[in-house]
Amino acid sequence: MTSKGSWISVLAICLLGSYLALAQNLGGQGGAPPAGGPPAAGGGQGGGGGRGAAPPQPMTFFSASAGSGKGADTGGLAGADAICQNLAASAGRGAATWHAYMSTQGPGGVNARDRIGAGPWYNQRGQMVARNVADLHGDTLDQARLGNNVAKTTTLTEKGEIVNGVGDNPTRHDMLTGSMPDGRAYTDGMDHTCKNYTSSADEQGVNVQLGHTDRQGGGNNSWNSAHASAGCSQMALIRTGGQGAFYCFAVN
Repeated sequence: MTSKGSWISVLAICLLGSYLALAQNLGGQGGAPPAGGPPAAGGGQGGGGGRGAAPPQPMTFFSASAGSGKGADTGGLAGADAICQNLAASAGRGAATWHAYMSTQGPGGVNARDRIGAGPWYNQRGQMVARNVADLHGDTLDQARLGNNVAKTTTLTEKGEIVNGVGDNPTRHDMLTGSMPDGRAYTDGMDHTCKNYTSSADEQGVNVQLGHTDRQGGGNNSWNSAHASAGCSQMALIRTGGQGAFYCFAVN
């Protein structure tokens, strides 16, 4: 009987000790997590406990926020390139070399696709617009099926602004390109470049081919060859939904 009583007393003392130790751990340490567990909320180095996100890619593509103000007369390719360069510089990207996405016709004519570098191209927010020239134009069936990332929400100006498109007032989605959908110049003998971007006169049979930043309207969804302008003057370009602006690409 005495032996049995002693055994019960020892067991009771052990249980009481375990209970007291557990209570002390929970109360005195504020519910701290056990060793080896995840840190409490707000812990870690610098309050974040993780690595920062990679910095965004620098801007290598934008839709010019303005043209020359003289309709399709930009002073030729050199004048359009200078506008791109100046606008890029105003956005802190003047160190790169910028070209306007424009084709010219006749002797010495060039294709827009051949003067914009190799890519990839990123907008003002660091979003990729296209990986390379072939992806940009859908040169293969797979590339055409996948498409590029030129759209209303990605074809931003150098200021990071969305260009007014279909349904906006006023519509400003027309971009001077003078190009066919594959990014090359027309060879049909018609003038699709307003005399290689040196004319602001409205003449019969002289216009400029336009693309749409939002890929809507014009009977197709082309970003670079939606329809022809009504003429070459500033008012003619405004009337068809633009302001004489164009795409700019960093070539290096």
